[in-house]
Amino acid sequence: MSESQLAFHSEHDHKGCIKQALNDAKELCRARNLRFTPIRELVLKTIWQSHKPLGAYELLPALAEAGFNSAPPTVYRALDFLQEQGLVHRIALLNAFIGCPHPNEAHDGSFLICSKCNNTVEIDTTRISDEVNKQAESLGFTPEQQSIEILGTCPECLPKKQRDTQE
Repeated sequence: MSESQLAFHSEHDHKGCIKQALNDAKELCRARNLRFTPIRELVLKTIWQSHKPLGAYELLPALAEAGFNSAPPTVYRALDFLQEQGLVHRIALLNAFIGCPHPNEAHDGSFLICSKCNNTVEIDTTRISDEVNKQAESLGFTPEQQSIEILGTCPECLPKKQRDTQE
């Protein structure tokens, strides 16, 4: 099972995801000569606790518990930095943020979002993005950013009867 598929299953262990995300962030910041502050690290670690996107206000208790200023501007500054560096994506549909599993690769975010449990998985839609870019170019339009967000039901939330018919 791929990492994306595992995110939709309850037996998935997030410790590996968190460790990889923090290592990637530290290396990326070191390579770009940027500061990966304790607040930025805590926000990223908290986002990676699960594959459910978190809103900015959901991050505030973790900051307060760790003894940091838990005012909204603090978390928004950290989120802006993490998003600018490609370490997190904003899910517009939920007004929330999710960790990016491959921050060192330039890509547009495309997501499958479970409407029942909110688990979210980033998927590769390169071919779709290429087609959108081709059509945009034919119209003289220059895309700056793409995001595809698909709302549906994950395998864990499908009724057992429906899961059995799909297998």
